[in-house]
Amino acid sequence: MSELVVITGASRGIGRATARAFAARGLRLALLGRPSARQEETVAECRSLGVEAYEYAFDLTSADALAQAARDLLAKQGTPRVVIHNAGDLVRGPLVHETPVDDWDRVLSVNLRAPFLLSRALLPSMLAAGRGRIVHVSSISATLGSPGAASYSASKWGLIGLSKSLADELRGTGLQSLAILPGSTDTDMLAQTPFPAKMSPEHVARLLVFYALEAPDAIQGSAVEMFG
Repeated sequence: MSELVVITGASRGIGRATARAFAARGLRLALLGRPSARQEETVAECRSLGVEAYEYAFDLTSADALAQAARDLLAKQGTPRVVIHNAGDLVRGPLVHETPVDDWDRVLSVNLRAPFLLSRALLPSMLAAGRGRIVHVSSISATLGSPGAASYSASKWGLIGLSKSLADELRGTGLQSLAILPGSTDTDMLAQTPFPAKMSPEHVARLLVFYALEAPDAIQGSAVEMFG
């Protein structure tokens, strides 16, 4: 049986390109995210490449739903070799003093809280296996500020902090944690911003596959910037 890759937010953009890239390598896939026709399309595309692909459709902001999905995944597909925390949300426009608290909470819930919750749920099984890699898809926005996008930048900064702290906790266990920081990528999310695209989702997917499968274990704790 081939190894299992877990990816969140695979319905479009970087997530979909990454799912296809892993499928092309013959790995099994568990795709987690909000229920949508586009998520189902990604599953179908991956299966058309001859691999097993499973959909776990739920709201990533729900801790209970996420925990149940993780339990189902482990019971049915086993321990993942790779976890890609890719799902992201962006609310752009309001300045900090005009930002509704609900908008702020939703962005941080999807971008930062969900990766913490999913890692917490999967790590015991991965630690028992003694090998695995967790890759956090952060953003160049984690290295700079952008007016009207404070919640997004804060969440992506926080994701790097989570990744690096986890990396130190995992030293000597056979597991690695690292972050990838893509720049302006040609996605639906970028279309909400004034920034021009400098790379494609497939460019980012190729980097993710390399760091997930081929990079040496010494990448532990890295935050890899990708400017385009």
